[in-house]
This record gives sequence, structure tokens and C-alpha cells, in this order.
Amino acid sequence: MRHISSQSLLLMAGFLLTACSSTEWVHPNKPASEYVNDYNKCQQAALRDPRVQQGSQLLLLNATDRCVQKEGWRLIEH
Repeated sequence: MRHISSQSLLLMAGFLLTACSSTEWVHPNKPASEYVNDYNKCQQAALRDPRVQQGSQLLLLNATDRCVQKEGWRLIEH
């Protein structure tokens, strides 16, 4: 299985988001600079899940996004 770094995934996700529209992850109690820390924490948790390990990159991205949302982050489109 090919390993892709968290920075690469974050960069790819950023490109996809900017290509579609102007969107931003916001949290009611945290500054935007904290998003990367929460994202990385969620991604590491998702990578430990055996169901995600056997799946595709899309499963990893979905699991990470769900975790980030549980942390209180919301994706806002401008």
C-alpha cells in the first residue's frame, strides 16, 4: 500500500476546495490556525481504524472530515 503524508493530503484537499469555490473551515471557539492541528489529530486517529486502513483514500478523507466536524469545525462556503 502506498503511503501519502498528511501534508500531501491536506494540500490535495486544499486544492480541491479552492478549485470548486471559496470555502473555509471555521470553529466557534478556536482560531483558524488551530484547524491544521485538529485535522492532523483526526487523520492520525482515522489511520488507526482497521476499516479505514483496508479502504481507499476517500474513506480516510471522509473519516477525517467527520472527526473534524465532531471537534466543532464547520465548512463554510463563501
